[in-house]
Amino acid sequence: MGYGIAAGVFWALETVLIGAALRCAPFLSSDQAILLAPFVSTFLHDFCSALWISIFNLIKGEWKNSFAALKNPDGRIAALAALIGGPVGMTGYVLAVNNLGASLGAVASAVYPAIGSVLAYFVLKERMQWYRWIFLIVTMAGVYGLSYSPGAQSGNYIFGVIGALMCSFGWGTEAVILAKCMKSQNITQTNILQIRQTTSALAYAAVILPVVKGWSFTLDLIKSDYITVLPLVAAAALCATISYLFYYRSISKIGASKSMALNITYAAWAMVFNLIIFKDKSMLNPLSVICTVVVIISGIMAAADFKELIKKRS
Repeated sequence: MGYGIAAGVFWALETVLIGAALRCAPFLSSDQAILLAPFVSTFLHDFCSALWISIFNLIKGEWKNSFAALKNPDGRIAALAALIGGPVGMTGYVLAVNNLGASLGAVASAVYPAIGSVLAYFVLKERMQWYRWIFLIVTMAGVYGLSYSPGAQSGNYIFGVIGALMCSFGWGTEAVILAKCMKSQNITQTNILQIRQTTSALAYAAVILPVVKGWSFTLDLIKSDYITVLPLVAAAALCATISYLFYYRSISKIGASKSMALNITYAAWAMVFNLIIFKDKSMLNPLSVICTVVVIISGIMAAADFKELIKKRS
């Protein structure tokens, strides 16, 4: 459970940093830039994350093993999960953050644990006790409560909702697929993350950016004098990489449904980091504070198996 909570904390940091990057001038310079921002920033994000996990695997001596894992079925399934969680889920997530803001972008996570838990029940045979379903519903209600805070500001609401739906489907499906891969002894969690981020970055580079005609904007962004954007995206990618490592460890230890319930708490942690890092007090109101506390506590309770805890204590 500690791994799952840590994953949520680091993903909250990622949310705040990517939100700050999207508010920088290059992504707001024109209508085209605003339209391309979710795709370009996600490509740069996953590319930087692939570099971070490559460095980590090089230090561990696991780099070659990651790509060798593609020769077995579990590695190829992990690559498929990367396409669902990256181009579909991550694009939707950034689209939600871009249009709903860093704090409200966390609403994108409100449905994916429910989708993932249902899939985990049928695919992985993971049981969800009745009280865990109640706490999960309370957690999602708390996240939606954050989105209705008086301090909330949003861009294009329709795009934000579309992004939330994409994110929910992509991340919920990805978590279940990866949980199945992790049951195998042929592939490690760091191998899976290497495959995931590299596959996602390549899919953006080879397919998505050419389709949306975003390569020119991407290259101009890299060559430009806007030195704040890339460091912010790289820092967000580092936090995301650490979050994924904790998240995958959590999935392997306690299962997909419990890990997703813990990970959803990032919606509340994002509020805290926005206040600490950027002194953003716009969401500091009774509704936001109550919903933040509710999300963190109920998210942890949704992952708790009381019968198992009692057995371990006895």
